[in-house]
Amino acid sequence: MNRTALRRQYRKARRALSAANQRRHSIRICRHFLRSPLAWRASRIAAFLAIDGETDLEALLTRLRLMGKRLALPVIRRDGGMDFFAYDAAAPLVANRFGIDEPAPGARHVPTLSLDVVLTPLVAFDGNGNRLGMGGGFYDRHFGAVPITLRPLLIGVAHEVQHAPTLPAAAWDVPLDAVLTDAGWHAFSKRLGF
Repeated sequence: MNRTALRRQYRKARRALSAANQRRHSIRICRHFLRSPLAWRASRIAAFLAIDGETDLEALLTRLRLMGKRLALPVIRRDGGMDFFAYDAAAPLVANRFGIDEPAPGARHVPTLSLDVVLTPLVAFDGNGNRLGMGGGFYDRHFGAVPITLRPLLIGVAHEVQHAPTLPAAAWDVPLDAVLTDAGWHAFSKRLGF
């Protein structure tokens, strides 16, 4: 199956989840993350705001904020690049050209190399750490330019129904260190540390 068909299949699967299941998955993901060593050792965490059936991380972000973590969100630049900016729940957000909320202009820039963990959205993932995104290539371009020894931990966040048996991988795809779902952790890299 090609990437377009796979995207269609797995987007449909996550959209088919009821609102109650979406909430349950969000709570489970929050618990799994908070019980992991990452919740204590990571001080700067980038995340995303959910759209199109993605897992809602708002409960997790609230808890991390209360723990004193510094949070960031991605911002898509006009030239197609991506950067991270500080996320403050009280600060204004603006919708980008894809309808995704981002920190408004004036938010503090957060250098990629200062991040410990990046929670990434995805459409599907497989048991080898391959990630199928929405097709824009923003995460792959951004993190592909960062040497792996300097790269923050890349943790995909998804519903377990987005777990594919196998995905086609391209040379430019950046593999994930782990994926966190409502079913728990799928670890792919020793960098994860647990």
